[in-house]
Amino acid sequence: MASTSSSTSVDERERKRKRADSTPSAGAGAEAQPSKWRTRREHEIYSSKLFEALRLVRGGSTAASPSTAPARGRAVREAADRALAVAARGRTRWSRAILASRRRRLQAAHRARLRAPACPPSRHPSAAASASAAGKAPALARKAKVLGRLVPGCQKLPFPALLSEASDYIKALEMQVRAMTALAEVLASVSSSSSPASGSSSSSSSSPA
Repeated sequence: MASTSSSTSVDERERKRKRADSTPSAGAGAEAQPSKWRTRREHEIYSSKLFEALRLVRGGSTAASPSTAPARGRAVREAADRALAVAARGRTRWSRAILASRRRRLQAAHRARLRAPACPPSRHPSAAASASAAGKAPALARKAKVLGRLVPGCQKLPFPALLSEASDYIKALEMQVRAMTALAEVLASVSSSSSPASGSSSSSSSSPA
């Protein structure tokens, strides 16, 4: 009887040890999560989504002119940010905020067209008081507030969660810069290789027979 109980306890300890070995620790998962933007796979996923988004922007835009250049640049920037948020697959607050911001802007523009303001907007009377109160806030709180405005959708997060989101957002932006730089280099090489051919064809056509 004693041998049976002892063997049962040994088996129970063995099962607990196997479950502990197969379950990843929280620290390891937290460290592995931000580094996903450095992998080649994530770079390829974002590059394909970025190329598709820019192709749609180019197809939907009109001929380039000095008046439409700012709007075209803004559309390119928004397309690159949306592709970055899609590549994040909604796992972070900043990616969900980027995906939702376009829908909110369209709804706000629609509401603004429906109702025209009766009078120009005036400055809120408590704006000066709030500005003076912000000047008296601690330095760390002021910096955290600025950081919360820079990271999409993170203005009301507690400081530890804000740091985690900001770290992931910075790594994602670094990957965005690498992908856009590589795409610009490819487009520059294609245009430089096609320009001599076009120049030689035009010169040969203009030469006398």
